[in-house]
Amino acid sequence: MLKFDEFQKIIILAKENNCRISELIIEDQIHALEISEEALIDRMTNNYMVMKDAIMTGSNTSEKSTSGLIGGDAVRMKTYADLGKSICGENLSNAIASALAVAEVNACMGRIVAAPTAGACGIMPAALWSVQQSLKLSDEAVVRAMFTASSLGMVIATAATLAGAQGGCQAECGSATAMATVALIELMGGSPNQIGHGAAIALKSVLGLVCDPVAGLVEVPCIKRNAIGVAQVFAATDMALAGIESVIPIDEVISAMKAIGDEMPTSLKETSESGLADTKTGRRIERDLM
Repeated sequence: MLKFDEFQKIIILAKENNCRISELIIEDQIHALEISEEALIDRMTNNYMVMKDAIMTGSNTSEKSTSGLIGGDAVRMKTYADLGKSICGENLSNAIASALAVAEVNACMGRIVAAPTAGACGIMPAALWSVQQSLKLSDEAVVRAMFTASSLGMVIATAATLAGAQGGCQAECGSATAMATVALIELMGGSPNQIGHGAAIALKSVLGLVCDPVAGLVEVPCIKRNAIGVAQVFAATDMALAGIESVIPIDEVISAMKAIGDEMPTSLKETSESGLADTKTGRRIERDLM
C-alpha cells in the first residue's frame, strides 16, 4: 500500500505502470479500505453530489450568515456572469460564482465537503463543476479525477499540514488550489509529470498566505479567497498543460510550505490577532459581534 509521504513517488509509480494517478489511488484504496471498487467510487460520488448541491443552493439564495457579514455574493457573481460581459470569460466567471456559493453555504451552516478543509471548501467543487459543464464531462470522469486530488491532499497532510491553525491559509486554500489543479489536469488528459508540475505551480503561488479571519469567523477574507483560488487553479492547470514546468518540485514546495508555516507567527495562524483581523474595520466588526 502507498505511504503518501512523497507525491513524486506516486507520479513515478503511475508512469511505471502506464496508468493515470487516479487508477493507482483507486486500486490502493480498494485494498486499504477492504471494499469493492464500486463501493469506493460510490463514496466519492456521494462527496461530489454534496459539492454540486452546495453550488446549486448557494447560487440560488441570498441568505445571510448569522454574523451578517456575508451572503448573496454568489448570486451577484452568477448574475454578472450570465450577462456575458465578464473579463474572465464564461467558464472562470461561473467557477468564481460557484466557489462563492459553496463557501457561503458553509458560512450559513449548510452541508458541504471539506476539500480539504471547510475554510477552503469552494475551490475544488467550483473548478470541477465549471469544467464539467463547459466540456460536458461525465460525473464518473470527475469523480475519478478527485482521487488524484485526494492523493495530493494526503501527501500534504503527511508531509506538512492542512490546518490553518498550524500552517496558515497557505495550508488550506493553498492545498485546495493544488488539489483542484491536479484533478483538472487529469480531466484534461495531462500526464503524471504535468500533474506534478501543476501542483507545484499552484501551491508555490500561495506560499506565505496567512490565516487572519476577522472576528474569528471563517467568512472574511476566507470566502473571497476561495473565489481567487479558482482563478489560480485555472492558470496553473493551463500552464502545466502547455508544458511549463516548475523549477522547484512539488515535494520540495510542500516542505517549503511546512517550513514557512513553522516560522509564521501564531498571530497569523487563525488566532485573529493580526493581519486583516487587526485592522480598524476588523476590530470594529469584532466589537459589533460581541
